[in-house]
Amino acid sequence: MNEILLAVVAGAIVGFLFSAIKLPLPAPPVISGIMGIVGIYLGGMAYQAVIERFSRNFR
Repeated sequence: MNEILLAVVAGAIVGFLFSAIKLPLPAPPVISGIMGIVGIYLGGMAYQAVIERFSRNFR
């Protein structure tokens, strides 16, 4: 839970600073950005599952 809270606080600070100096926010459009993050997470999980499955066969 601490990681989530720290991520939200850090994001809020960055968003505030970027808005204060009139820069575009460093974030992709909402839905596509969220789906990109979900895809990266799922890809990482799939990689771990494949490695674990095949590494057992070669021991």
